[in-house]
Amino acid sequence: MIAILDFGAGNITSVKNLLYHLNVEPIITSKSDDLLQVDKVIFPGVGHADFAMNQLFELQLVEFIKSYDKPFLGICLGFQLLCEFSEEGNTHCLGILPAKVKKFPDLDVVPHVGWNEIYHNNHLIFKDIPQNSDFYFVHSYYIEVNPYCIAKTNYILEFCAVANRNNFYGVQFHPEKSADLGKIILKNFLNL
Repeated sequence: MIAILDFGAGNITSVKNLLYHLNVEPIITSKSDDLLQVDKVIFPGVGHADFAMNQLFELQLVEFIKSYDKPFLGICLGFQLLCEFSEEGNTHCLGILPAKVKKFPDLDVVPHVGWNEIYHNNHLIFKDIPQNSDFYFVHSYYIEVNPYCIAKTNYILEFCAVANRNNFYGVQFHPEKSADLGKIILKNFLNL
């Protein structure tokens, strides 16, 4: 069984629909008791880091997530919240990944919206994903390259597109908006 973590700031419907295409019916929950019963958790996020962390504290999920030992996938803001700190609202995050989330330099082209190539290290999550494949990104903040980065991309500067530390995975792009390749990424996560 798969859960989508609902903390009031996620793109739940699109992720749920993609899981339906993979013949998976997820539960949608914000309760730690429910999350203990599932095999994997997907943590989608859209919005502001400070608001999202406050929601996680209110739901008493911060320590629970930090100690979670099953496969856990953060998407976009859900990925950024796995880091130590975000410049968005000067927010202390979950601290699972030893990395910071930084704002792109102030240029006319911010934010990063659209398709961009990733360069990956052939981890199992990239099974059947050709090198330099395009995924759909929408963000103004990025995760610095860190020791757990398993895929990078470049927009103004090089940054971490996918990371993995133990059972925690994070993708900066949106698999649910990345057509067939996004579906493959999600399927690979489900098969881990």
